[in-house]
Amino acid sequence: MNVLFISNDPSIFDEASVARARMREYASALGMLHVLSNAPLGARDVTEGGLHLHPIKVSKLFRVRVLAKRAHSLILREKIEVVSAQDPFEHGLAALRAVKGTPAKLHVQVHTDFLSPWFVRVGNWRSPRVHMPILNKLRLRIADKVLPEADGVRVVSKRIKDSLMTKYGTNIREPSVISIAVPQEVPEAVRLPSHHFTFSLIAVGRLEAEKRIEDILVALAFVVPKYPSIGLFVVGEGRQRTRLERMTKKLGLGEHVQFLGNRPDAWGLMQSAHAFIQASAYEGYGRTLVEAALAKVPIITTDVGIVGEVFKGYEDVLAAPVADPTELSLHIVTLVENTNARIELPQHAEAAARAHLAEVGDLPARIVGDLSVLQKSYTENNL
Repeated sequence: MNVLFISNDPSIFDEASVARARMREYASALGMLHVLSNAPLGARDVTEGGLHLHPIKVSKLFRVRVLAKRAHSLILREKIEVVSAQDPFEHGLAALRAVKGTPAKLHVQVHTDFLSPWFVRVGNWRSPRVHMPILNKLRLRIADKVLPEADGVRVVSKRIKDSLMTKYGTNIREPSVISIAVPQEVPEAVRLPSHHFTFSLIAVGRLEAEKRIEDILVALAFVVPKYPSIGLFVVGEGRQRTRLERMTKKLGLGEHVQFLGNRPDAWGLMQSAHAFIQASAYEGYGRTLVEAALAKVPIITTDVGIVGEVFKGYEDVLAAPVADPTELSLHIVTLVENTNARIELPQHAEAAARAHLAEVGDLPARIVGDLSVLQKSYTENNL
């Protein structure tokens, strides 16, 4: 099979990265894989067996046009059978334009629960307002154009599939649900940086608006007066970091929050915390939830991604509505005060995570199976 991925993951050009290793696995399973992606300055074409990497470096304003033109050229030159876009937005639009006038089939991946109202919503009366990207409103319109044109759709959770089928019905191909691979071998625990906390929370993720770290900070501010030795470690980087640091000081939490930046050992750090917490507005899947479950730490989370599908609220995790710092604070207090909850929730969550990963099975093989349906259609149409 000869497949082209249209991606936006510059890390694939780092030969030691996890993303590069994943592309090697896919290429081995597919036979031939071309990846067209935004890349770091100076990146060049790379060929490793059946894996071919094609870099571009262009501003967001012109990215769709450049991706579409380059992808169209690759389709014709390399006789690409299937083009798979990493999202139904800019990359999906570029892929749609690229396959026009060619026999290549269009496949669209959906990793984000973009039909959640929180994809564009900024807050409510219970929570701080965040600055969601204005572009998200345009992305909804792009998805409405791209998805009905796709020959195949793959999503990462049943939540996304259900939302797509509710909105589009028979106007789109029924999506395949193929989750994200998470290694089951947990790394060794890593000590948290020096601190005075007797109960430590850890949040791991990009510091972007949709992660709603603001709600965690407000929840912490509710709890600190009663439990002054509680603290939070925030692992990750992003455009919201400066704003979040200012908010931390404004809430009087300077002695209770440590921003650690990006840490390659984040999974190890989780194991040294008393609880993992996330307050995402939406998630397509929620890889860090699975990692936290495998790390055997209690989980506080909003009802997003695979919550309800893999993890059950009040059985495996403590779940709260999106943008509800009060509910998050109550869950924090529950874990501080309830020893049984701290013991039993992680046990149930780990069992649920391992059962889920067993069902995921051989991810490259499942992806090949998903794409092979389109490849068969390509072959039949071009006999």
